[in-house]
Amino acid sequence: MSRELILALNPRMQFTRIAVYLVNSPVFLKKINHKPEDLANFKNFCDQTDFRSKIIMKELKANDIPIENIKIVIGRGGLLKPVKSGVYKVNKAMIEDLSTCKYGDDVVNLSGLLAHVIAEKIEGAEALVADPVVVDELEEIARITGRPEFKKRSIFHALDQKTTARKYAQSIYKKYEDLNLIIAHLGGGISISAHKKGKVVDSNQAYDGDGPFSPIRSGSLPMGEIIKLCFSGKYTKDEVLKMQTGEGGLYAWFKTHSGFEVCKMRDAGDQKAKEVLSAMAYQVAKSIGSMYPVFGAEKVDAILITGGMAKDDLFVKEIKARVEKIATVVIYPGAEVISALSYYGRMILRKETEILNY
Repeated sequence: MSRELILALNPRMQFTRIAVYLVNSPVFLKKINHKPEDLANFKNFCDQTDFRSKIIMKELKANDIPIENIKIVIGRGGLLKPVKSGVYKVNKAMIEDLSTCKYGDDVVNLSGLLAHVIAEKIEGAEALVADPVVVDELEEIARITGRPEFKKRSIFHALDQKTTARKYAQSIYKKYEDLNLIIAHLGGGISISAHKKGKVVDSNQAYDGDGPFSPIRSGSLPMGEIIKLCFSGKYTKDEVLKMQTGEGGLYAWFKTHSGFEVCKMRDAGDQKAKEVLSAMAYQVAKSIGSMYPVFGAEKVDAILITGGMAKDDLFVKEIKARVEKIATVVIYPGAEVISALSYYGRMILRKETEILNY
């Protein structure tokens, strides 16, 4: 086997999904589940790097993957400074920002750190990230807020959204750069963005609490109540931050990070699960609608719905019923993360795109 293997990594809250690709074909796929008790002792997500990397290497060896043939180790990226779309080398500056949580603590930060640690163990391997969640193409008008001290940040599921957009464009024999799209990624977090002619010109700032609530995030909450809670003396800063990200949304209601578990509860007749999921679908639809004016007089070509929660037909049906008057709604169940990462890895091996410096 020639040295053209690509190892793609996608760490999530309770699992790490990995895949090894040779050219266009996956030769190994694995979802590594992590027990909550095994993760409980880690204060920050980045502290899990060694723990998860050792498990990944063990899985590769146990399944006879020729590790020495891995040339590219690639992940999603993380909470970094704003960057343009593309593939980045995991360098010293990126490692510093991810490991210190300079721009925020999230499981996505593990992608770059895991890529670095694993590539370090393989002679000649390169550690990369592609389309980090901080890809910034916002129009200036979208950055202005009601307080001059604050500017809107661009934090969304860039990799999945842009991959889905290009897939849709290809399906109708057009270029992504010629289309106007509203894309909703429905995963552990929910991001909804306006793609205008190949640029994401507006998006909800999902990580920091803007937009609909999700399986792990509280979404937009009444600011006055939040301010009172912060000064009540009942909670620390870290506790309030966890309420927003990690222990918000469906987790706050049902103590599970899995949206699918809540869907199963609904399907089994749980009325509260039905009500809360319907409220989440309602908020997603409202956020999709809020992107419509971004395009001004221009037509919206389609609304694309992707991510793990897009696999639940009833949940998607509730969203679709509220927004289908805006534009054609196309569903792409599941996330495109692993296949998208392998695609970028192949582009690097073939020298079809450059590696950018962070």
